[in-house]
Amino acid sequence: MGGMIGSGDARRGVLLLSACLVAACRGGADGGGPYAREVAEAIPRIESATGLMFKRPPTLQVRSREQVREFLVKKFNEDTPTQELVGEETAYKLLGMLPDSMDLRKFLLAVLNEQVVGYYDPATKVLYVVEGADEQTVSITVTHELVHALQDQYVNLDSIQKSTSDNDRLTAAQAVIEGQAQFEQLSIMLGGSDNVALRVGGRDKIREMIRENQSAMPVFATAPMIIQESLLFPYLSGADFVQRYKEQRGKTSPLAAMPRSTEQVLHTTAYFGAPPDEPSVVTLPAPRGATRTYENSLGEFGTRLFLYQHLKDEQDAARGGAGWDGDRYVVLTSAGGRGIVWASVWDSALEAVEFSDMLTRATAKRTGAGEARVATGASFSAKGRTTRILARAAGERTLIVYSDLPDAMSGGVIAAAAIAITAR
Repeated sequence: MGGMIGSGDARRGVLLLSACLVAACRGGADGGGPYAREVAEAIPRIESATGLMFKRPPTLQVRSREQVREFLVKKFNEDTPTQELVGEETAYKLLGMLPDSMDLRKFLLAVLNEQVVGYYDPATKVLYVVEGADEQTVSITVTHELVHALQDQYVNLDSIQKSTSDNDRLTAAQAVIEGQAQFEQLSIMLGGSDNVALRVGGRDKIREMIRENQSAMPVFATAPMIIQESLLFPYLSGADFVQRYKEQRGKTSPLAAMPRSTEQVLHTTAYFGAPPDEPSVVTLPAPRGATRTYENSLGEFGTRLFLYQHLKDEQDAARGGAGWDGDRYVVLTSAGGRGIVWASVWDSALEAVEFSDMLTRATAKRTGAGEARVATGASFSAKGRTTRILARAAGERTLIVYSDLPDAMSGGVIAAAAIAITAR
């Protein structure tokens, strides 16, 4: 899925794991401690590449593999509340993006445990490194993690990672954090960001690194597409964004003006245009006859992943997600079972129609049910559930409302007419 990897949703549990995915996540030390030479060599290169100066020396502590593993599991449990992860797991299952039998927390912890190499903790301001790290990769990994330590001296990484209400915006911020570390690490390896080899072959180099790591990570290799792509997005699309940022803005820092959506990470004009394409806020009304158990956003990247999951066509998925301008979904529970309602707004009526058509195709493939046309869209019924795709005008905008509900739950559980769209 090459093109999709470079295009575009991550979640908090996934985001924590992404800090350790690439083998470049090892570390350096301050003063005369472990890796002192690597740190001393890397710091001026990082400062020159980023245009930022270290306000204080980075701190590194060497720990055994088991100590680092215990620390990461503890951080995972602290930073990923059970209720949040269960809600996200339920949403992905209702959208057909995770198998019903999967225990998401258990699986993510298995991915985390299979190859622990190091982690920068913004809460303690310490870079933890596994004892006996492979010397052949020390210079690369020191650079990557030192960039994170530098970032944390200018923005509050801990508060960014603990945001829960807008996963799309969180994913965009994580793409800058990991993308900058990945880009600067790679540019230093290749002799500077102006190096032609970086512009021409940088993405291939990153892909090669990730492929090498996948071969050593059998659990990750079995992960559903949504998990794999969400883990890879901050590195690949994030590095692409940082490269475009440097081309457009020179050595000003992308940390000062983070993109506010994955759309802005993916599309040059969405972020750098005058004015930038700011996402709209979609607000869902209180449900009728059901309980709201989880609510969040997919963003353009998540929308692409949903379409690819069911259509298995990268170009269609990218085209179907183009024109996204905001979305919100809610997981609902009642005596009749669980359901989901997902509302998205689009830049133009044409793009809304194209997305709606692809959503209809994806639903037909997923449910195996025949389509029943209704006045404002389509309806599919199978196995005691009904999936509806409806379009409605919202001023000059078009809103697409997707619902997958048990037949015992009213189709009007979320009143489409009460969905609000406001500028951010």
